[in-house]
This record gives sequence, C-alpha cells and structure tokens, in this order.
Amino acid sequence: MSKHLKILLVDDHEVVRLGLKTLLSRHPLLEVVAEAGSASEALERTERYRPDVVVMDIRLPGRSGIEATREIVQKFPATKIIMLTSYAEDELLFEAISAGASGYVLKQIGSGELVRALEAIGRGESPIDPQLTQKMFQRVREASRKAEDEAFADLSEQELKILALVAQGKTNKEIAAKIYLSEKTVRNYVSSILSKLHLATRSEAAGYAVKHRVQDHMPTD
Repeated sequence: MSKHLKILLVDDHEVVRLGLKTLLSRHPLLEVVAEAGSASEALERTERYRPDVVVMDIRLPGRSGIEATREIVQKFPATKIIMLTSYAEDELLFEAISAGASGYVLKQIGSGELVRALEAIGRGESPIDPQLTQKMFQRVREASRKAEDEAFADLSEQELKILALVAQGKTNKEIAAKIYLSEKTVRNYVSSILSKLHLATRSEAAGYAVKHRVQDHMPTD
C-alpha cells in the first residue's frame, strides 16, 4: 500500500477505539485523525476531518452505523467505509453494503485483518468476504427475478402470449391467425395489456416485454 490514509474510528466503546487507535498507530501510512461514539458525531467528524476511511461500528446507540454510512456516502462520496461488527449477520451486512460500505471486518478475528482491509481500501479494493459477495449476487438475482414476475403479474396467460407476439413485431392480424382468434378480439386484448401495464403504445409494450424477458414467463403447455 503506497497511499497514506486518514482514518476516523467510530465505536460507542472508548476502550475499543483506544485499542484500534493503538493498533493502527504502529503503521506509518495509517493515521487516526479523529474518533466518534455515535452516528451524529461520525457525521460531524467526517465533515471536519474529511477522512479517507471511516471504520464504523455497525451497531451504535440511537441511529445505527448503517444509517450513518448512508449519510456519509451521500455527502462525502470520496470517503470509504469499513463496517466493524461482532457477528457476520448477513441481513445487517447486506444493508450496510447496500448503504455504500466498501467492506467489513469482524471484531474478533484479529488485528491483522483490519490492517489488511485498510490496505485493500488504499489499493482501491473492497474487503468483502467472497462468500458474502456470492450471497449478495444471489440476492440481486432473486430480486431481479421477483421484479420480473411482478412485471407480468396482472396479465392472463392469453395476454402474456399476445404480448410476446407483439414484442416480435406481429400485427393484430398476424397474431389473430397464429392463435386462432378474431382480429377484434386480439385488438381488445392488446388494449387490456396496455391498460394493465400503464403503457400508451404497442411499441412501449414491445419494449417492456423485451426488458422484462417475457419469454421466460410464458406458460408451459
């Protein structure tokens, strides 16, 4: 690591801050410029000292470290945040990383891990456990799939079929011939689809269908 890092320590236990400060003081490129015991103090110290990295306890009295992280990242995007936590609680860590944290360190795994995490930050990396990263990607995929399911939740099977054909550029007449309906019936279905999806035109419906991968949601015969 070649970059000198200014660090803000945030923990509501003074003895924890003292221990961290003592540890980090041994490293010439790591400088603790300030300490804080609450979310409010963390914001105030970040504004005053503009640290490169905030080592943030995930649990703080009053507003949590996650809330403080979200505010700091919004107001001071150049400042990186490492969450300090006693337990690898997936839900809290997902929230913290969603709030903008660059990584996390477990309090009990040893002092060297924090130093390595800070060194990673100095190199522009994110010290996140690969297992947690894998779980996060799985969460993202699940959320994306759920959003897609909800995208067509109001449509009937017949409407899904017709929407898929609209997305292929088929006219009402062509759709009618393909699924053995009258052209007027197809036109009524298209109007219903537009209404349910809150869209104005066929081209918008086609774009919506492609974006949300309508083919993946087609009923199986």
